[in-house]
Amino acid sequence: MSGLPLPWLLLIFAGAAGAIWVAGIQLSDQTDVLSVRLHLGSALGGLILLAIATNLPEIAIVVSASLSGNVGVAVGNILGGIAIQTVVLVVLDAAGVRGDRPLTYRAASLVLVLEAALVVAVLAVVVAGSQLPAGLVFLRLSPGSVLIAVLWVAGLFLLRRAGRALPWHESGEPPDGQDRPRGHKTRQTERTAGAKGTSTAKSALIFAGAAVVTLLAGVVLERSGDAIADRIGLSGVLFGATVLAAATSLPEVSTGLTSVRNGDYQLAVSDIFGGNAFLPVLFLPATLLSGKAVLPQAQRSDIYLTALAALLTLVYAAGLLFRPRRRILRMGVDSLVVLVLYAVGVAGLFA
Repeated sequence: MSGLPLPWLLLIFAGAAGAIWVAGIQLSDQTDVLSVRLHLGSALGGLILLAIATNLPEIAIVVSASLSGNVGVAVGNILGGIAIQTVVLVVLDAAGVRGDRPLTYRAASLVLVLEAALVVAVLAVVVAGSQLPAGLVFLRLSPGSVLIAVLWVAGLFLLRRAGRALPWHESGEPPDGQDRPRGHKTRQTERTAGAKGTSTAKSALIFAGAAVVTLLAGVVLERSGDAIADRIGLSGVLFGATVLAAATSLPEVSTGLTSVRNGDYQLAVSDIFGGNAFLPVLFLPATLLSGKAVLPQAQRSDIYLTALAALLTLVYAAGLLFRPRRRILRMGVDSLVVLVLYAVGVAGLFA
């Protein structure tokens, strides 16, 4: 694509982003249907299916970049994606939540605080793994990427246990949070599909088709985005961490708004934290495909983005604990802080 004019590259990039938006909605809906009908809702398999489905654009970009040797775009997309997907919660708070209470007041739950802690723990391993020797590879595996994957799976087991019961009053649920139980949006989507006569087989076919479209669009995004970055003189790391990460976060915006408007605030926040905890797991396939230890190749800007993502996550964890009541500019105080910190952080990244 490097030989195409810039307007054509921008058009191709926008078209791929639009395809990801549309296909991402179908992926989310069919994941809800399959989770209910195959009884995967609270099982480990269901959590893994959801994590993979919501991050297919990032998976496609990481695979494409790793195979082409453009590891910088892969690393920037993973770590920049975590930061910008956390900012998606600002969009959900400002544009989706109705009433006089902000998102974290409605979604408050100790389980969500644990999910935020898992994100920060995974990011801590990312920082540690980036300091290991680049030659520390065995059977196309590096210690950092393997430890991240193990930590993610162990975290899912703990979160599944916490989701059933916590040794706290009301199992960690506040008395005046969201009105209906977490996950009711998933069951509502399945009932709607059943009313329309959508069979499990048809749902699986739609899911597979949307997955293929998302993967292909992700590859087009990576290739056209790389060409655009070269044409405008922007480094692959900066482009992957900002514009590319924003484009691949479009499905989270759409599905999150649907959850919030249906009153399933906890599910919306959980989807963001769950996706953010999963993204660093993509260092494992990136290492396998490239044959190189990807984490030690992280640049200073990548570690900077990792720290920014951890900081934004901790702000929302504090919001879930303290439950701010006021809304400023239609968002909670924590969302406003996250928005300001992200703007300052991106300015620092370009500087």
